[in-house]
Amino acid sequence: MAEEARLQTVAVNVYRTRDLVSVAVPMPGLGAEDIAVDVTEEGRLVVRGRLRGALKEAKEILVEEWSAGPYHREIELPAPVDGESATLTYGNGVLVVALPVAQRVRPAQLALEEIGPMRGERVPDAIAEEHRHAGPTRRMRGDGERG
Repeated sequence: MAEEARLQTVAVNVYRTRDLVSVAVPMPGLGAEDIAVDVTEEGRLVVRGRLRGALKEAKEILVEEWSAGPYHREIELPAPVDGESATLTYGNGVLVVALPVAQRVRPAQLALEEIGPMRGERVPDAIAEEHRHAGPTRRMRGDGERG
């Protein structure tokens, strides 16, 4: 009963302030290493999640209304953004992409760094430097928020 997994288009929430475009994408069941984010030269955000679900062949599936990937979503961003300065966070099955508004689009290919089970983040170099000086207690708080 090995069936090819269907690519799932995920819903998104997009928010904008004067300085930031934020996109929240539910992608349950993935690890940080399964998620890729691109900002294209054309001003589009592309979010992909690889299929997870090891051992599906080892059990009989009675009802399967959702699966952990593969996910894909491409959206046109409402303003030019600096992809290289983007911050990504993934926890509780939700990816949040925060993109600084810029004069022109700065494309980027982004990946998460695993910071715990089913959790990841990607921070721009300037913020990463602050993290290094702050130590591990600042990087991860028990309530799931970055501090």
